[in-house]
Amino acid sequence: MKLSIVTPLSVAVEEEGVLALRAEDASGSFGVLPGHADFLTSLAISVVDWKRADGSRYYCAVRRGLLSVRGGGEIAIATREAVPGDDLLNLHDVVLDRFRANLESERAEHVSSTRLQLAAIRQIMRRLRPDGHDGIFA
Repeated sequence: MKLSIVTPLSVAVEEEGVLALRAEDASGSFGVLPGHADFLTSLAISVVDWKRADGSRYYCAVRRGLLSVRGGGEIAIATREAVPGDDLLNLHDVVLDRFRANLESERAEHVSSTRLQLAAIRQIMRRLRPDGHDGIFA
């Protein structure tokens, strides 16, 4: 099988001869073998691993993303961030913890941004209705 893992800025992995792949989505871990039916799923923050033609295993930490299988022989993963490597413990402990911390930071930023937007809307509404009228038919 052919495996491609891409981010918005780079191609993290481009590999032919993949014998088997394991990934994780919201329902849990799953595998893909040659001849797999066409498939599309949303990946969790996890480590994708695959077996190469020479029998070795290789890994790539992904920060969520989409995985698609086409024609039973092409696997494509599109993700925001990918870190390939051959050291599973490092990827699992260091990289996934960083991805999760970034996710929490993004959530906090989103909450702050939403609060600012709501405050701006309240100010606009106060300007439109300074004395209880809607400001249009004063």
